[in-house]
Amino acid sequence: MSERTLTRGHWSIASASRLRIRAWSRGNWRWLSLLIPMAITAIILLPLGYLASSIVDPNQALWARWWDTILPPMLENTLQLVLGVGLGTLVVGTGMAWLVTAYEFPGRVIFDRLLLLPLAIPSFILGFVFVATFDFAGPVQSRWRAWFGDEAWFPDVISGWGLIIVMAAVLYPYVYILARAAFREQSANTFEAARVMGYSRTQAFFRLVLPLARPSIAAGVVLAMMEALADYGTVSFFGYPTLSEGVVRIWKGTFGFEAADNAAQLASMLMFIALGMVVLERLLRGRSRFYQQGGAARRLQRVRLRGWRQLPPVMLCAAVVGFAFVLPLAQLVLWAYQEVQDPQVGVLSMDLFTQHIKNTARVAGIAAGLVIGLSVIVAHGVRVTATGGKRRIPRFLARLVTLGYAVPGAVIAIGILLIVMPIDHEVTDFLETQLGRTNPDLFFTGTTTAMLYAYVVRFMAIGFNSVDSSLERIKPSMEEAARTMGAGPLRVLRRIYLPLLSTGIAAGAILVFVDVMKEIPATLILRPPFGTDTLALWVYGLASEAFWRAAAVPAVTILAISLIPIFLLMRVGDRRIETI
Repeated sequence: MSERTLTRGHWSIASASRLRIRAWSRGNWRWLSLLIPMAITAIILLPLGYLASSIVDPNQALWARWWDTILPPMLENTLQLVLGVGLGTLVVGTGMAWLVTAYEFPGRVIFDRLLLLPLAIPSFILGFVFVATFDFAGPVQSRWRAWFGDEAWFPDVISGWGLIIVMAAVLYPYVYILARAAFREQSANTFEAARVMGYSRTQAFFRLVLPLARPSIAAGVVLAMMEALADYGTVSFFGYPTLSEGVVRIWKGTFGFEAADNAAQLASMLMFIALGMVVLERLLRGRSRFYQQGGAARRLQRVRLRGWRQLPPVMLCAAVVGFAFVLPLAQLVLWAYQEVQDPQVGVLSMDLFTQHIKNTARVAGIAAGLVIGLSVIVAHGVRVTATGGKRRIPRFLARLVTLGYAVPGAVIAIGILLIVMPIDHEVTDFLETQLGRTNPDLFFTGTTTAMLYAYVVRFMAIGFNSVDSSLERIKPSMEEAARTMGAGPLRVLRRIYLPLLSTGIAAGAILVFVDVMKEIPATLILRPPFGTDTLALWVYGLASEAFWRAAAVPAVTILAISLIPIFLLMRVGDRRIETI
């Protein structure tokens, strides 16, 4: 046998081995693409599972005590807040959406975008501005007493209905965005058919347009109600005890009960309420697919208003934008300017400001990186598995991995404490008994690691939806072409998917960064004890002590950063919705 024959045989064996390895790796890649997302989903759902298990063995004596003391008012307040915010966002969001969609009036195009801006103001920031402005010692009541005397009556706006107004002003854009899209997608033919039947424009709206858009509008209302259910900072400023606020108060020992275990009892109840609202919202979204009419159909034509009829819509839009965004922003900027010019001693300094900026950037940046990285893994795994024929499992994973966004941050934080506290207990016992360590530091409880875990659970839905929506635009044929050229799964992910996903990844990272920056209850419960407060916690702490001017400085910073995703939303809307 010649040397050339031996060489050819050697290369044939090597090529066959590479082909077998490649075939093995491709076959097992689909399994890894399913198992890895399943493991990530299990880790994300673990805190919720721990909370759910507390329902199996409830503390009967504790619940009996709560029913006799704190639970009835918290349930009543929570119900009033959720329903009030739902009604308020329904009226304001739907009304504004119909005005800018159905009528032409001066400034309509500008108002169409300005009505999105209240999304940039966290509810707790608008809440403390409202309290500081309308409280007994605030400028409004002080001026009122100067005009009409010290005994002059003034409505108690620092109350439940004042809280509802504040939260509805911040959350109505959820309804506005979905309602506006639903109105714009409706065909003009259906509206004109109603006019032929003798309906006026107002009657056609209530009898035809509104029922067709009802699923989308209801989905937006449920989203706003979920945000109201999860709120902590705003309700605490108003002294309005709710279930979410009660979880934090019980954990802090306000009611004298055992902290984490007792808070878990109430948190589990709040979690099931939130998950029930998730089911409702998804059912409504599912129904909306069958009601919307779009495509190439002629869209609804706006009616041009003339004369005095132009004034009411302009005044309504200006009043909403002014109350929910312009006036609070102006007050914050004024307070911040006054604080910078004449700082209160010992309250605010450049060193403190810089430290909180660094803390926020570090924690939010790491959280955004973790969420986006895990989202790419899960979304890609769902894509690979779904194209392999197993569609039900990946779809189910996609739903499970996003459940955390519906659960209040306080609930997630308590669930994480239930996990990490026993682990820390066992580790410290081992270090003390086996290694002779004295008072060893905790590994998870009160650490940045626990905070990051909570952020991943809470905001995974944002990152996943951003990545997944971008992934859906990539044609499967591109991956198939790369595979036929011999590219392995990781190379396809690195060379094809990641470059094409860059826009979705960047948008998701910005959204996660902003939401982590605004999170209060999870950070408050899980933060390390010293030197790690974020801007949101700093604002909350200063405003709780009535240092309004000092709180305005970090609040303006949060607001400026929060405007970034709103501007991105405006640009996306400009590309997706034609200007008629």
